Amino acid sequence: MAEIKDPENTILMELKDGTVTIELMPNLAPKHVERMKELARAGKYDNVCFHRVIDGFMAQTGDVQHGNMEDGFNLRSAGTGGSDLGNVPAEFSKVPHARGSIGAARSANPDSANSQFFINFSDNDFLNCQYTVYGQVISGMEHVDAITRGEPPAQPDRMISVKVAADV
Repeated sequence: MAEIKDPENTILMELKDGTVTIELMPNLAPKHVERMKELARAGKYDNVCFHRVIDGFMAQTGDVQHGNMEDGFNLRSAGTGGSDLGNVPAEFSKVPHARGSIGAARSANPDSANSQFFINFSDNDFLNCQYTVYGQVISGMEHVDAITRGEPPAQPDRMISVKVAADV
């Protein structure tokens, strides 16, 4: 496991194969970081599926409204919802969408990010300055690489638990 420098801004995501450690970037995207921590602390990301997983591109998750595989789950609706907290405005930066970076998923409106996010499987420079980057996987990327592919996957994987390291 990676050395955690700032537990308050580190996420521990438990997947089927192990823990993914994500270093958040509050200096670049404070509103997105706060939203992720708020939803993690409320347990909203626990059991949420990866509803869109494209080989060589990214794994998308975080639909806390329709994606919880333990609470009224409907695979066809997963990916269409968000949280009840309202949208987060774009916080674009020059940080690239590199392998392992965390990006805010949104609609065509740049200010429509809410709870959904994606983890880049590869360097996706075409997303630079168009989607907010607010974290980076610092260990456990091999577990992200093992997520079942599909749009949606027939048998989706899930985030078993998502916690702020300071709370563990």
